[in-house]
Amino acid sequence: METRHLEYFVAVAEELSFTRAAERLHAVQSTISSGIAVLEREVGTALFTRSTRHVALTGAGAELLATARTTLEAVGQMRSVGARATGTVTGSLRVGMLTNLESLGLPEIFGAFRRTNPGVEMSMRTSPRGSTGLVDDVRRSRVDVAFCGLSLDELSGVHARVLRRQPFVALLPGVHALSGQDSVAMSDLLDDDFVEMPTGFGTRKVVDEWFRAAGLRRRVTLEVPDLSTVPDYVAAGFGVAVVPQQTADDAHAGGVVVLPLVEELVWELSVIARSEGRSPAVDALLAHLARTLPTPT
Repeated sequence: METRHLEYFVAVAEELSFTRAAERLHAVQSTISSGIAVLEREVGTALFTRSTRHVALTGAGAELLATARTTLEAVGQMRSVGARATGTVTGSLRVGMLTNLESLGLPEIFGAFRRTNPGVEMSMRTSPRGSTGLVDDVRRSRVDVAFCGLSLDELSGVHARVLRRQPFVALLPGVHALSGQDSVAMSDLLDDDFVEMPTGFGTRKVVDEWFRAAGLRRRVTLEVPDLSTVPDYVAAGFGVAVVPQQTADDAHAGGVVVLPLVEELVWELSVIARSEGRSPAVDALLAHLARTLPTPT
């Protein structure tokens, strides 16, 4: 019985889709299907029921899933022993990314990691659901490590370490009636249209939660997929925005006024991974990030 076939099985069982399992493992679907077929022959029974639209675990499959996870975790621990003994780390890393991380200098950080760990292959991806999707991807082992813009309170069940903390600020068009003030309160913007990220993104969740807690309702009239473009749409007259300070600092759009908020809204950026069963490559990257991006005081 091959470890890779157990990996295929766990991926299909968690995704309930051969297509998504193949995407998760960076494999072609036919390879996943043939591996599952081999495993089913070895255990002597079907592990999944399949139709053109539906995949489900059989009773035997559900029973095998816990054993397969335990086995793969044990294999990972054995590999960790070998890596510590030889001082070398090999394997692959799937890294979940956000679109607004330019200020971290990640290409240089990842480059230094690769130079000291040349046996580690890396791939990077985003989630259409932003930070919320990336947390789910880590929990479901779709990615190994992710950068996430949710508060630590929302990251239960995963290993998480804060990399950055920064205040939110307001972005107003230069012609806005409040643009000449020294600061602005969130409630002062209730009559404005808002430019925002989609639901599920960390920055959006912080602002939504503030309005919800205050019992107020705002108008989001434009959603954009990239935080760095929000200032451009504010400048174009689509509305106002509340964004992390770094987004305002990096903006190149003219005609935008940046004002501090009266309220103390803080955005946290964390690196997250599974709490248990991490590979040596994951632990090596987390250690490298701890050295290069220490937790802010």
